[in-house]
Amino acid sequence: MNLSTLLPLFHRPVISGPSDIALSAVTDDSRQVKPGMIFAALKGGQVDGNQYVEKALAAGASVIISDQAPPAKLSNQITWIHTSNPRQALAHCAAALAGNPAAGMKMCGITGTNGKTTSAFLVQHLMKQAWHRAGMLGTVKIDDGETIEPATSTTPGPIELQQMIRRMADHDCRGVAMEVSSHGIDQHRITGIPYDACVFTNLTQDHLDYHITMEAYFAAKKAWFKALVDNPLGKKPVAVINIDDAYGADLAESLQGQLQIMTFGFGVHCDYRINSLKQTSRGMEFELNHKGRQFLVRAPFIGRFNAYNIAGALVAGVACGIPLRDSVAMMADAPQVSGRMENVGNAGGATVFVDYAHTPDALENACRTLRELEPGRLLTIFGCGGDRDKRKRPLMGEVASRLSDYCVVTSDNPRSENPSSILQEIISGMSGSHHIAIEDRAEAIFKTIEATKAGDIVLIAGKGHETYQQFADRTIEFDDKKEAQKSLRARVVAAAKFRESLPPRKTHKPRHKDP
Repeated sequence: MNLSTLLPLFHRPVISGPSDIALSAVTDDSRQVKPGMIFAALKGGQVDGNQYVEKALAAGASVIISDQAPPAKLSNQITWIHTSNPRQALAHCAAALAGNPAAGMKMCGITGTNGKTTSAFLVQHLMKQAWHRAGMLGTVKIDDGETIEPATSTTPGPIELQQMIRRMADHDCRGVAMEVSSHGIDQHRITGIPYDACVFTNLTQDHLDYHITMEAYFAAKKAWFKALVDNPLGKKPVAVINIDDAYGADLAESLQGQLQIMTFGFGVHCDYRINSLKQTSRGMEFELNHKGRQFLVRAPFIGRFNAYNIAGALVAGVACGIPLRDSVAMMADAPQVSGRMENVGNAGGATVFVDYAHTPDALENACRTLRELEPGRLLTIFGCGGDRDKRKRPLMGEVASRLSDYCVVTSDNPRSENPSSILQEIISGMSGSHHIAIEDRAEAIFKTIEATKAGDIVLIAGKGHETYQQFADRTIEFDDKKEAQKSLRARVVAAAKFRESLPPRKTHKPRHKDP
């Protein structure tokens, strides 16, 4: 590809040197530079890529993209693109050099604080049922249509992201469902991807260690939709928005007349309205009303919040061209989502659920959902991650202590922080005395399940699908689901041994009356 064809994609570039240059690839890592490549000098939180320009040039870089003007000593020796947004330029280069693979597929992106993963799983399920092959990019997995591998981040960097989408196109995927994080939007990782459906689930407190304020957090989400208004990249994107959420209603109002909008929720003004929700421990059903027509939706999920996820996925399917009636029928066979209100087993009449809930709102939704199943007691095990938004810790403590019969506060991913300090910050928001701190997460799970009675429900919240635990000096293998199942088996074995230790029942001879 020639550089001259890429230049119109950049934001007000100032070019030094020739633009008629053949290019092979782009990178932001000077260690990966080879002759004929573009090197994008990005500024990160710890490293400034401009410090590695000379190293990139020595390795054969043909073009430099930077937010700085070229040094005088290099101004006549190299093609230098000075732009105010090198991250955006990098993303456009990555898409173009990959052959713009998303252009030929139906692309559905899902953003919001909660519900992204479940919604992405559901949308991919509908796409696969309708079209046989569909890709997925998200927090839990990457599915390129032929192979599935664990994900390392919700939204990968633009180069890796475009390479993954390229694989999906090459594997004949007709659609892709992907999670879109606020970091991914703010850092232009998704720039250059043409979307057909853009789903907004909700917005609650999270990631304020990065965004600082809720206003900035919302602005990052809104920027994705605004970017597609300014440049839809050859598609006609549809904004699919939960307007029961206050931020969603604000977003829908701001986009009126600029994008096609499809709204969903329980409210009377929703284009697709959820009504008559009923649920049991095995699943739910509700009516989805649209323009005077009623569709009976059945799905193997529980929780009002999952009704939103299901409705959003169905509407996203419509935006991608899948008939609503077909999607409703396919939703009945939707797969279980790992670590999302997942029933992992029971013993002695007690049931254990694992859920990714790691924000105050998500934890409240999870607890309320399990309360609706009318347990004998709700026992909640949870913690908060280190090196993340500290302000939500007492808020999560308050939610758990208010909605649970008993809480066990434990470590999540402490990272570089002192685990016991995190626990104390959580406990500071808790009321009453029905809670205990057990720092070791495995011990917390074992002791809680050991203490259950028939009819109890245990909620293990915070880590969901994760299979590791991060500490300051190490990362260990840890899976809430496996730990819970191990504890459940131990409880069954202990109960069996106890029964075996009991003396045999005495046989009482019938009494005979004297004649």
